[in-house]
Amino acid sequence: MDYTKTILREYLVIKKIVTVHYFEFAKNYIFEGEKHDFWELLYVDKGEVEVMSDIHGYKLKQGEMIFHKPNQFHNEWANGKVAPNLVVISFECKSKEMEFFANKIISIGNNEKNLLAQVIREAKTAFKSRLDDSLLKKLDRRDNAEFGCEQLIKIHLEQMLILLIRKGTGIVIESRLSSAIKERSDEDMTKKIINYLLYHVTDNINFEDVCRYSYIGRTNLKIMFKEHTGKSVMEYYKNLKIEEAKKMIREGLNNFTEISELLSYTSIHYFSRHFKKATDMTPSEYASSVQIKI
Repeated sequence: MDYTKTILREYLVIKKIVTVHYFEFAKNYIFEGEKHDFWELLYVDKGEVEVMSDIHGYKLKQGEMIFHKPNQFHNEWANGKVAPNLVVISFECKSKEMEFFANKIISIGNNEKNLLAQVIREAKTAFKSRLDDSLLKKLDRRDNAEFGCEQLIKIHLEQMLILLIRKGTGIVIESRLSSAIKERSDEDMTKKIINYLLYHVTDNINFEDVCRYSYIGRTNLKIMFKEHTGKSVMEYYKNLKIEEAKKMIREGLNNFTEISELLSYTSIHYFSRHFKKATDMTPSEYASSVQIKI
């Protein structure tokens, strides 16, 4: 008798796990942010957190979950009142069905909570890495791990995702936007970028370097920085160089050519033109001015 073997359809397939975390943070916890080429879910087990995902800001409460898409900048921080407990799991999944989770806040039920707990339990069995290490980049396997624990991580995680899609529940992020949260995050990021520019004032960085450092797209970075400083990123950077040049001239330890080289200008002539444009004086005029004596 001939039998037909039916190939089972797989809609959500997770082949690689990146990290599994359970954090118990202080009430003043701040994560400055990152982006990466894999999915990440964040579940609030206790308390609440304020979260930025690209340009969207919102509050995530106990029992709620958010998914960050690959290459989506995200950061989060505690509200300063309640210490949050967070589950963070990052994984690679190329299934198109994952798009269901984009731009949603999801309240999960007991079934999903149990599956999440099983993932964490099996991760503790499978890996010797500390699950509360926020700097963890690679999971180290246990030599004596229990049979099948890694496969169970995959099964429980896939099952949870399937159940969430079946339920079809979720709140679109736009309905939870908080301009105050976005403003706070933008201010923090602007300060962080300014510190980065200050640190590299003697180098020759460009706008793309700042984009890579901040994990913010070109357009969003231009808008955010201009709103908070009144200047473009590179205009602000050039002004920092001029202020550093003025300081060096006042100190009198280097001549103009040396100052130009120390600040990574391509030539003394370009430095002089830039200085003149910014201060309405040549470096020589500034060195002999009343302003330098003040």
